[in-house]
Amino acid sequence: MTFRFLRLLAWQLLLTLACALPQAARASEETVEITRAYIEAAEEGYRLSAAYTFDLSHALEDALQSGISLDFTTEISFTRRRWYWFPEKAWAAKRTHRIWYDVLTRQYHVKVLGTVQQPFGTLEDALFFIRRPTRWVVAPRGALKVGETYDVTLSMGLDNLPKPFQVNALNNRQWTLSSQRKTFQYKAE
Repeated sequence: MTFRFLRLLAWQLLLTLACALPQAARASEETVEITRAYIEAAEEGYRLSAAYTFDLSHALEDALQSGISLDFTTEISFTRRRWYWFPEKAWAAKRTHRIWYDVLTRQYHVKVLGTVQQPFGTLEDALFFIRRPTRWVVAPRGALKVGETYDVTLSMGLDNLPKPFQVNALNNRQWTLSSQRKTFQYKAE
């Protein structure tokens, strides 16, 4: 009887470990941390003030040095809870920072897609610009109902690798860089 009990206990332990391993692997992939995120009202609309912490893996740095551009995409959405139905999606926005290295000028360049690029002398300066972006108007005035409370969901990560690297990214964690979704509430002003 003791042998059966020990065997049952061993199986329960193995099952618990098997369930915990996928969560540990997923946590190691999510290497972008959202350290600050809040919404502020301005004349032109609602601005996101955010800060991120992350480091590039050796493989991503090598790709950047070889002339591959990397896109970091931030996504935000506003939803309003309703007691009688599913939450209403009020507004969503997306913004992409592209970083690349120019071998001729020996400078890093960062461009918010749709705007002018900025040159940087070091990789650390260029990454600082991505980690601490300027306040971005995520929703125009009138997009949110004043006085209503919204759930704001924010995420940031590496996006749109060139096709040959996408296959490698599926097999190698050095090519993935993303955050968990951060959700907080905002009462529209």
